[in-house]
Parts: sequence; C-alpha cells; structure tokens
Amino acid sequence: MESAGYTTLTRQTGLLRELQVVANNIANAATTGYRQDGLIFSEFVKQTEGGPSLSMARGNVRMTSMLQGPLAPTGGMLDLAIEGEGFFLIETPSGERLTRAGNFTLSAQGDLVTPDGFRVLDVGGAPVFIPPDATNIGLSPDGTLSDNGRPLAQIGLVRPVDGFAMVREDGVMFRADGEIEPVEEGRIHQGFLEGANVDPIGQVARMIEVQRAYEMGQSFLDSEHERVTSALESFIR
Repeated sequence: MESAGYTTLTRQTGLLRELQVVANNIANAATTGYRQDGLIFSEFVKQTEGGPSLSMARGNVRMTSMLQGPLAPTGGMLDLAIEGEGFFLIETPSGERLTRAGNFTLSAQGDLVTPDGFRVLDVGGAPVFIPPDATNIGLSPDGTLSDNGRPLAQIGLVRPVDGFAMVREDGVMFRADGEIEPVEEGRIHQGFLEGANVDPIGQVARMIEVQRAYEMGQSFLDSEHERVTSALESFIR
C-alpha cells in the first residue's frame, strides 16, 4: 500500500472513533448530569528521503465539555443540581469518583447514595449520613444539609487541579488521575437535576458530516484498491 493509502486509513480510524463519540453523545442527550464529549485530532508529519513529507492524522484525545447543563425542577428532596463549577465526590469500590448527576437517594443505613448505591462524600471525605429522625431536610447553596435548622453535613464540591487528568469511566462518572481541590464558586440547588449539556441538533449535524467524510475516504480506498489490482493483472498477463 502506498503512502496515500496509509494516510487515508489513519483518517478513517479517527473518523470512525469520532462517529462513536458523537453517537454516544446523542444516546445520552436525556441522561442526568451527562457531559458531552468531543475528539481532538493530532497530525504527525515526517520528512521522507527524496520525496515529499508524509502526514498522518490521529484522533487520540477525548475532550469533555464543561458547559452548564439545563436545570430542571423535580421537587425531590434529595435531587441536587450544581450550578457553576464542581463535581459531587462519590465513594466507589474502585476509589473516589466525580459526577454531576445529583439524583440521590437514602440507603437502608441512612447514607446519601447514587442510584448504583455509591455513597456521596462531604467536604471532609466522609459519607453523608442523614439521621432516621430527619423530617424536613433543607439545603443551603454551599451544600450544607440541615433538618429543621440543625446542620447535618456539607456536601463536597470538588474539581481536578488538572482538567486534562479527568477520565470518563461510564456515562456520568469520572476518575481524576491527579489531585482534586475544593470548589467554592459552585452552588447546589435542592429539588433540581442538571440535564445533559448535549446539543442534539449540533451533534446530529456533526454525525452527518463525519459519515460523509468517512464515505469519501472509503471511496478513495476502493478506487485505490481497484487501481492496484488492475496494475497487478496487467503485469501478470
């Protein structure tokens, strides 16, 4: 295969990966707390001996959008939404994780947990516990939970020091490979949930663009294959 074919293959690989990213964004457009992903392409240029330079493209970095998602009122006492920066800190069997999805419930032990049963942590890294006799749970914008004016805990809001060190593990959960720091600018609203920050129309339009670009590359590869096959057949005759 000539250089043009290899270059096209690297482009096709990146386009296919971007198509998967865009499709995942569209599929999660209604997922609470979902952050839209994008793909960053890089180019590698190498000078060849006695000829033009060779360029290879690669889609190798996923970029997560931190734009604010829409806040929808639910009236749920334990439905929490973040306005501004920050993530909820969650305890999982694999370690601490970050999320913007605030559709929490109470476990049988009285811990504030995610739908998967992972405990929500406070500013000190301890599980948020709500006593069984709590009847009127309120929340202040800084994340302080109270029952009839009696403080219970303060939900922690954090963010990674290095934004590029945050890795998505599933739809709404992230792992911070570096250090995390508390966030003071963010506000927490009770009785609201933050929707996905996905732009559905823009993502559908991008999917069409990527599909057309992929089809064009595939057409080139097919033509190149036919050209090489015809040349080989001519030599054999």
